[in-house]
Amino acid sequence: MTGGLMYPELMHTAIDATDCRALAEFYRRFLGLRYRPGDEPPADGADDADWLVLVDDAGRRVHAVNRVDRLDRSTWPSDDVPKQMHHDYRVDTVDELERQRRRAEDLGATLLADRTDDPDEPLYVLADPEGHPFCLLVG
Repeated sequence: MTGGLMYPELMHTAIDATDCRALAEFYRRFLGLRYRPGDEPPADGADDADWLVLVDDAGRRVHAVNRVDRLDRSTWPSDDVPKQMHHDYRVDTVDELERQRRRAEDLGATLLADRTDDPDEPLYVLADPEGHPFCLLVG
């Protein structure tokens, strides 16, 4: 860029997981993403991936999943094991909120909190299969 300030651009959000492929599959299916070329599951089923990148339809990076040996699940809402980071995902209607909550649970998410009775911002707090909390809300 010439003649102006340059700012860093978010490349992707990296998420730790003990099972890299399983968590990548959760987010791929939940968010409608695809694997970066070369990161697709191997045809022979032998998968020891330790870094996978998910991209959107335009090829922009969204998430990277990084294998770690140990991951303590967040104890949210207690801070004994803090969430450290979470994502907020927005939908347009309460009906869509319910549909997406069911989809997330079908894909392996766990419901942590139900705030759908909030008239200003109905939301669910869920945990992905590795225990990372995320919010699903109408906004």
